[in-house]
Amino acid sequence: MLEHSTHSRIKELLSVLLPVGIFLLALAARGIAGTRTIDDSYITYRYAYNLLAGSGFVYNPGEQVLGTTTPLYTLFMVVLGMFSGGPQAPFPSLALMVNTLSDGLTCILLYLLGRRLGFIYAGAGAAIVWAIAPFSVTFAIGGLETSFYVLLLVAMVYAHIENRHIPAAFLGALALLTRPDALILIGLLGFDRLWGIVRHKRQEIEANSLKIPQIPHSRANSILLEVTVFLLPSLAWVVFASFYFGSPLPHSITAKSLAYSLPPEAAFVRLLQHYATPFLGHLTFGTAWIGIGLLLYPFLYLVGAMQALRVDRRIWPFVAYPWLYFATFALANPLIFRWYLTPPLPAYFLFLLIGAQKLVGELAEGLANHQYRSKQAVENRLFTLGRQLILLGIVILAPVALSLHDWELHPDHGLDRPAPEMAWYKLELLYRQAAEILIPDISRRSPERVILAAGDVGVLGFLTHANILDTVGLNSPNSTQYYPIDPIFYVINYAIPPALILDSLPDYIVILEVYGRAGLLQSPDFWQKYQLQYKIPTDIYGSDGMLIFKRTE
Repeated sequence: MLEHSTHSRIKELLSVLLPVGIFLLALAARGIAGTRTIDDSYITYRYAYNLLAGSGFVYNPGEQVLGTTTPLYTLFMVVLGMFSGGPQAPFPSLALMVNTLSDGLTCILLYLLGRRLGFIYAGAGAAIVWAIAPFSVTFAIGGLETSFYVLLLVAMVYAHIENRHIPAAFLGALALLTRPDALILIGLLGFDRLWGIVRHKRQEIEANSLKIPQIPHSRANSILLEVTVFLLPSLAWVVFASFYFGSPLPHSITAKSLAYSLPPEAAFVRLLQHYATPFLGHLTFGTAWIGIGLLLYPFLYLVGAMQALRVDRRIWPFVAYPWLYFATFALANPLIFRWYLTPPLPAYFLFLLIGAQKLVGELAEGLANHQYRSKQAVENRLFTLGRQLILLGIVILAPVALSLHDWELHPDHGLDRPAPEMAWYKLELLYRQAAEILIPDISRRSPERVILAAGDVGVLGFLTHANILDTVGLNSPNSTQYYPIDPIFYVINYAIPPALILDSLPDYIVILEVYGRAGLLQSPDFWQKYQLQYKIPTDIYGSDGMLIFKRTE
């Protein structure tokens, strides 16, 4: 009895210490890597800067354009900025703090989900992998809203299966205000909630066939409150954005659909590769692993999904989410940026690892029944220990080891600190160099009077404070009228329409040479009006340098 009591206390202690340890691991992974801010993050920071500076919710002062797809995260940066320097707040550091805490909490929720479903190894494995996964760490240290957004999604699912529907509805509203594609998971959870209400109503009718039961007043109020806490923040934003920006939909969605030139299967192929390499196994085993992963991981996912649904059918929206996400983006066929690939990963990790735990566990049990049928209890205990070590190795250590293959002790650029190779920000460092070249001249002319044209506008806009002509059109609606452009102008995406520059005549232009190689740089009119001031050496995307032009007229 004493031995059993001691064993129970140890298990209880481990159940507390393990999630805390994983949380601390997530914090350490991001703290060690440090800030490696991605260009798009600076767009969010510039919106926050202008709000704190009194210029309004704008990218360029005086231009009410919704160029950010993450209004809630932007406002979050504003609130934090109010207490840490106002417009001069250290936004990259603030974002790193928020993202680090968000990922740590997501780890805890994944562990709790696994334990709730009866697969503690899979829950721990999913949590530990999320703590160190390049697709998680990269965008946390890169300053994007991804970590915060994923936390809202996973927390929404956890609240739903815990029957805490009002918090789930509120988290859904926050997720939708953070990223519009939250509708994918919200729709699944909303359908399950509606079906649950209908099913409960039917059961009441069947149990009271002689009379039609009324919905209890308290339950009716609860349902009304759910709807209210979801719709109120969402509708408040829709009304504000409609009046302020002219539409609640980010202008960047329209701009991207016009500016990027993609084959119809591009998104499908990229997503297929991603789902075949959730732990980046191709880095360890070579590209042949992609073919293996196309069969292995969906199979494990199917096994895990079936096991999870047997335990709690309310988890089905989370089970379906990665695949509906896949279908939605494959059909929409946007240019797949790396951070688009992150949201479905927590569910993908969890259920395929549940599948792995189930299969490994059954195999071990089969061997035990065959080999130890007549053995003594002590030998069975030894086998149980061996089984646990096998589960630990396959369900936790193997995916962690594969994911760590992408980490570098000494990256070849930026901070000399361990970080995922995926956390590549050479281009951002080049744009910072270009901004430092331009800032003295722009400052002499007053930044608000200077127009700077660029395809990647984050770093340049945030550091120079100049008015930005976004040649892709994400933050400059006038640019979209020049798209779509002649396919001959494309060497890669971000090709610049020559007419856009010649009609707008910005004071400065900063581009990778490859953006203008087949179009802008072939225009005699352009060379009459602009002079090349600086060429920063680089071969990024096959470019012959980063070019800084100044208008001569």
